Amino acid sequence: MNSYHHLDSSTLIGYSAGSLPEAFRAVVSAHLSICAHCRTQLLDADRVGGQLMSQQEGVPLPAAARDSLLKRLAQSPVSSPAHREAPPRVHDPDRLPEPLWPYFGRSYSGLRWRTIGPGVHHIRSQVRDGNLMLLRIAPGRSVPMHSHGGNELTMILQGAYDDSLGHFAPGDVADLDCDIEHQPATSPGVPCVCVAATDLPLRFSGWLARALQPLFKM
Repeated sequence: MNSYHHLDSSTLIGYSAGSLPEAFRAVVSAHLSICAHCRTQLLDADRVGGQLMSQQEGVPLPAAARDSLLKRLAQSPVSSPAHREAPPRVHDPDRLPEPLWPYFGRSYSGLRWRTIGPGVHHIRSQVRDGNLMLLRIAPGRSVPMHSHGGNELTMILQGAYDDSLGHFAPGDVADLDCDIEHQPATSPGVPCVCVAATDLPLRFSGWLARALQPLFKM
């Protein structure tokens, strides 16, 4: 799985700083698990953040508070460097990217899709903030023209689609803001499966899509 469309630098900085909503963190983590280019960009973002932190002038902690903090850090599990280093590749076409396991399970065959329109299925996941969902769209279908009330981050897992921004295949991400209006059309062959995060509802141009939008919470 190779990538030609990558994460925006502002998204990587937000991920590095820990300020992204949970739904976006899940998609970013899934993309980082397969994209060496964005892992390198993330290391740069980490370095910039570290430099900024080192230049902050803070108030020294009291000795007791400092000792307590050091004790807690010593007891904390070592954070995994999985997203900074290349994870081991496991070739299994039925296996979802590991960062998505807590939200959707491990395998495509274990997914329980819900139909929301002809050839369109989805699965929503419960997250603390943002909206996170899997979408499966049949080959040769078009999503209604829409823009975004906020941000949308989509990673292609299987199949492909085309829109005014280009061709998006497995591993690619579409990192979009409210200025983008597009109408993805899935490629022939196999269904397009993607994982998407949003922070506000989409803005559909057509009346039918707008009428059905509250029902499907998109």
